Amino acid sequence: MSEQILSQEEIDALLSAMAKGEVDLEEEKKEELEVKSYDLTSQGIMLRDQFYALEEVYDRFAGLLQNSLSSSLRRAIEVEFISTEMVKFKDFLRGFSNPTSYNIFNMEPLIGSAMLVIEPGLVFSLIDCMFGGSGKPVTRVREFTLIEQRVMRRFVVEVLQNLEKAWEVVYSVKISLKKTETKSQFIHLVAPDDLVIVVVFSVNGKEFSGNLHLCISYLMLEPIKDKFSSTYLREKDIGHTWDSRLQELLKDTQVSVTAELGRTVHTVRDLLNLQVEDVLKLNTGPQDPVTVKVEGIPKFRGLPGVVKGSRAVQITGLISQKGGINNHGYSGCNPGKE
Repeated sequence: MSEQILSQEEIDALLSAMAKGEVDLEEEKKEELEVKSYDLTSQGIMLRDQFYALEEVYDRFAGLLQNSLSSSLRRAIEVEFISTEMVKFKDFLRGFSNPTSYNIFNMEPLIGSAMLVIEPGLVFSLIDCMFGGSGKPVTRVREFTLIEQRVMRRFVVEVLQNLEKAWEVVYSVKISLKKTETKSQFIHLVAPDDLVIVVVFSVNGKEFSGNLHLCISYLMLEPIKDKFSSTYLREKDIGHTWDSRLQELLKDTQVSVTAELGRTVHTVRDLLNLQVEDVLKLNTGPQDPVTVKVEGIPKFRGLPGVVKGSRAVQITGLISQKGGINNHGYSGCNPGKE
């Protein structure tokens, strides 16, 4: 291949362009874009806003459980809310060794099951405290005996009772223990790749400490997630504020109350022929009940009479919206008019 040699004119043109700065001698560097992987199944960022109200449940549960444990164990126990996150169910189970106290429970009317997990070290410390010990951590983890499992079952029922009370602040549920297990291979709460909300609480005594883990399926809470969002709570608080104000304003509102003594039907000809001292007969008599209307709407049934020289109606029953009459024993006399 023959070498390409610039002519004298080409060399002069190149030198002139370099002198004028028209030729960039440095090679242009192109910035390389960094590609980051994103897991479409990860919804951890949605947790804080979608289930904002559950933080109030966690705080209340920690306080209730602390008082309950301190009373039953007769010693100072501290329960603290640590963290909450959304992970896959299989990843959650990998964090525990055998044996571990797995407790599956229902939360009616929600569909599905949730789980309370107690770390093995905390299990042995709590059992030791229940039998009068100090709760000092054990040096070797072993399988739970049948007696220990029964004792822990009673403890779990107490924990779930406090959890049910804590949930009342946002949504009423009925919690019941379904079954207990000690090995993760026997746990089939949801599919391995399903998302679960994991809430961690620390339980601290003078001689011991450990964690409780609440595992609730995302699909279990998804139908009612709108009730837990920060937006829903703000609108709910505003609604309650206006309700109370409107109720106070309505108490001083004046309304028209009328008592219908009776009715009669006549033709226009009869009305045109009426003369002085003519009598119109009504369909009710002095002993028949009358209808009391509020702003033209029938609300009460009563009996006509006279109180201190004034015409009055004694309320004897409440007319329900369905058309029936509820007798509540009203005895007050209210002024009425024909």
